[in-house]
Amino acid sequence: MKAKKIITRVLALVLALVLTLGLAACGSSSPADTAPPADTAPPVDTAPPVDTAPPAKEPEPAEEVELSLFIAASLEGAFKEIIPLFEQQYENVSIIYSADSSGTLMTQIQEGFECDVFFSAGASQINTLEKDGLLVEGSRNDLLENKVVLISAKGSGTAVTGFENITDASSIALAAESVPVGQYTRKALIAAGMMEPVEDVKTITTAQVAQALGGVEISECGNVSVVKESVKEGSCEIGFVYYSDAYSVRDYVDIIEFVPTYLTGSIVYPVARVINPAANDARNQAAEDLMAFLQTDAVAEIFESYMFVAN
Repeated sequence: MKAKKIITRVLALVLALVLTLGLAACGSSSPADTAPPADTAPPVDTAPPVDTAPPAKEPEPAEEVELSLFIAASLEGAFKEIIPLFEQQYENVSIIYSADSSGTLMTQIQEGFECDVFFSAGASQINTLEKDGLLVEGSRNDLLENKVVLISAKGSGTAVTGFENITDASSIALAAESVPVGQYTRKALIAAGMMEPVEDVKTITTAQVAQALGGVEISECGNVSVVKESVKEGSCEIGFVYYSDAYSVRDYVDIIEFVPTYLTGSIVYPVARVINPAANDARNQAAEDLMAFLQTDAVAEIFESYMFVAN
């Protein structure tokens, strides 16, 4: 009887243990229960944002500028090619040029003529304007070089063979003492012993040159282009011009001789900005742009095609 009670208790304990384990198994989470909850965040708006910024302003057109350019007469042919190239690149700028003797142009600047850039055929004119305080400081550039040549009309049959026998000519075209090529010619006459030395060749008149050469007939010309045309047309038997001028009419004239540099000295063409009280900032900038443009390779090629030497 006692043994029967023990067995009954053991069975009760086992049954209780089984019930406990079963309840525990029922209370555990299934794999499906442990999955993360579904994403319930609101959908992202992927539409592009509306541009509420004000529209950009159109750039204002560049101010229209007119430049005044003074050039030595011997440069006119080259600048007829250079100016259109510059105006094509700087569409807001137009150039009005005046071509004449460098001495005449210098005097006009001294008298107050409106000018932005001056390109001289001689250093003395630029030197004078610098001393007068009429040039923009630091703007000078000795950009080109040239040579003086003795010419006659093609097939003229002149007896003149060189500088040493120019008195064999019946007539000579000579630039005035205010013109650079006339000054270089006078300097050469002095260096060759054909005239007495003077302190300043600009003081030697045409009449004095004629007297020193034995009274030969001399036609005084206001600039080098007039000398060139006088010889080309046969008005004068010979004349002194720059090589660049002679080359421009090479079909009509013969070069008798290149006057040696040791007689004339170096022939430099300086260019500089002129102080223009009437110019505003846009015009001053355009003048600066022109100075830079004149130093480009493209412009150097044009000058060289006219027989200038670009420095």
